[in-house]
Amino acid sequence: MGPQINWKSLEEHAWAARERAYAPYSKFAVGAAVLADSGEIFTGCNVENVSFGLTICAERVAVSTAVQEGCRQFTGIAVVADTEVPVIPCGACRQFLAEFNPALAVSCVGRGGVHHTWSLSVLLPSPFDRIVNAS
Repeated sequence: MGPQINWKSLEEHAWAARERAYAPYSKFAVGAAVLADSGEIFTGCNVENVSFGLTICAERVAVSTAVQEGCRQFTGIAVVADTEVPVIPCGACRQFLAEFNPALAVSCVGRGGVHHTWSLSVLLPSPFDRIVNAS
């Protein structure tokens, strides 16, 4: 099932990661922290590229870091940005997260402490599933 989620701690890790964002073009820094079922926290920040299609979102960086360290089961993710209204994962990140836990708890936080929490299944009700041989 995984550990109880300490959202305050997860958000603090995400804010720290946001400080390391590489966003010279948009000037829009985002941080994320994902909680593995093991209790480990992995962080990520957005990394932009002059060719915007090559930009990597903070959520995918955090999960990729965790996967590289051998973690593939996640309980929750916090996503933070310096906005009044919290930003939520983009469609690509939602699908990427669903690969590992379609019911992942997602908490999005703005600078003023405004936050919203959902199950990923609410944000992405019909993710692409693994292809099953129908024959």
